[in-house]
Amino acid sequence: MSRRPKVRYLLLHAYGRGGTIRTVMNQANSLVAAGWDVELISSVRRRDGVQFPLDPRVRVTTLVDLRESAHEEPPAGPLARLRDCRRRRRLGRPAREIPRGEFGYRYFDRHVEDTVAAYLRTLTDGVLVTTRPALNFLASAHATGGVVRVAQEHMNHGTHRPDVRARILQAYPRFDAVAVLTERDRGEYARLLPGTRVVRIPNAVHSLDQTPSDHQSHIVAAAGRLFPQKGFDLLIPAWAKLVESHPDWQLRIYGSGEKKAELRALIEEHHLYNHVLLMGHTERLDDELAKASVYVLSSRFEGLPMVMIEAMSHALPVVAFDCPTGPADVLTHGVDGLLVAPEDPDALADALTRLMGDPALRADMGAAALLTAAAYGPDAVHPRWEALFTELHEVRRSGAAEGQHA
Repeated sequence: MSRRPKVRYLLLHAYGRGGTIRTVMNQANSLVAAGWDVELISSVRRRDGVQFPLDPRVRVTTLVDLRESAHEEPPAGPLARLRDCRRRRRLGRPAREIPRGEFGYRYFDRHVEDTVAAYLRTLTDGVLVTTRPALNFLASAHATGGVVRVAQEHMNHGTHRPDVRARILQAYPRFDAVAVLTERDRGEYARLLPGTRVVRIPNAVHSLDQTPSDHQSHIVAAAGRLFPQKGFDLLIPAWAKLVESHPDWQLRIYGSGEKKAELRALIEEHHLYNHVLLMGHTERLDDELAKASVYVLSSRFEGLPMVMIEAMSHALPVVAFDCPTGPADVLTHGVDGLLVAPEDPDALADALTRLMGDPALRADMGAAALLTAAAYGPDAVHPRWEALFTELHEVRRSGAAEGQHA
């Protein structure tokens, strides 16, 4: 058997707290435990340490260090000063190769873009996995030195803005494979990219060995970044509609983000001070999920909602907007959760009320949710990444060997 290739994951910010970062670290941990050589490449760095569990055998490399401490000392020597001057000129200037509609566009100034592109041009072997459209676009243009390229898509195609969708059609056919999260996504990307290999590999939860809920507490949990995508501005008004009939229940929202002040104002507007709590970021989300009796997902759109699946691994039934995509690809309505019309607070409130008022239904749906979550365990998912990387590497090696003998 040939030696396994090195696998490099290119992230925007390996030190952040987003769902993509967490799932990539889960993948890296699993691969390195199986004997693979794995490196995470962080395009930018704003924090001192990673925010999720990461095997110490996984090396983390930063391309652009934006911490204040990284530039406290003035550059020594004329060449260093020249480089620093060039860096400062590029900082803040708009990117040239990233469409403005990319959700992370504001992080890609000219300096970050040029530095990432220069790094990509150095790669000549192994497998490169890029993890968002902006990085996929840069890899398609610059990682041309022989590395196997895999583009991960963590969002449904329809949620991307028009300029991003147009670039996808140009860039993604250059990849050895495009990996998506749901079967609906696989079908859509395969139709849009004829001749391109599109594979469905869902993200895996970090563990299935979790404490199950006993469904007795009067707590509903939600979690995610406090951004518009997660729809907490829809969830809070929904809670206002049911608080009178369920005054002893509490909604706990875990996460941090730019909309915290607006959400707090919404809680005050609806007089929900003691009923809806913004819990902030927690390092012990599994413990908090185990305390709840129901999980609610109020997102406007998703890729594959991993925290929802993690909640299901705690035997929590789910109430979710039937948004694109993810919830309906995981949940079976009426079996392990309830799906309601997207962005409809009244429907969300009605479904929550149904579960909050019926302990037996919570227990039955929770047991079914636990079975559903098993399909997303590490042992079920990560061998598929190993098989894909191995196959693509062998195809590349065979093609190179044929070229030498031609």
